[in-house]
Amino acid sequence: MTSPTSPPARDATLALLRERIRDVPDYPSPGVVFKDITPLLADPVAFGQLVDLLADECARTGATRIVGVEARGFVLGAAVAARARTGFVPARKAGKLPGPTLSRSYDLEYGSAVLELKEDALGPADRVLVVDDVLATGGTAEAVLHLVGGTGATVAGLAVLLELGFLGGRARLGRTLPDVPLHAVLSV
Repeated sequence: MTSPTSPPARDATLALLRERIRDVPDYPSPGVVFKDITPLLADPVAFGQLVDLLADECARTGATRIVGVEARGFVLGAAVAARARTGFVPARKAGKLPGPTLSRSYDLEYGSAVLELKEDALGPADRVLVVDDVLATGGTAEAVLHLVGGTGATVAGLAVLLELGFLGGRARLGRTLPDVPLHAVLSV
């Protein structure tokens, strides 16, 4: 049997993942082409293969915790944490977590937002892989990476399903967080 990370199997997996991402024109506003991952999540084979690839990245980085970014990063991150046998920590929108939290505001393409982590969710012994669905302009990723760093944990890396290279997120992170490894399963 071929392992899911052998070159022929990996190529087939990446092709399957690409096929399961649907373009939705003019959503959420005219001129935007939204990358809909719900068909991929609904396909148990494609979703399982994606989780395997991201769990491999968790092992490669030596991560002991996964931080998933609200909301689709929860779906991916929790599945990866279960597969990799690591803990899962949610990065939530402001006001959604009980108790003391750390928060970070950031700009989006269409406004601003705030993300929070529970103050005691991570510590100096943790190596954290941040998992999200898409890297676009890099604002969300930058905010979460700063939050993780603020806990005293080590940022092991950022792993995303899809990088939208034309929006410059990788370059932004390279300027502000140059030592954080970025792994994108797919890039467009």
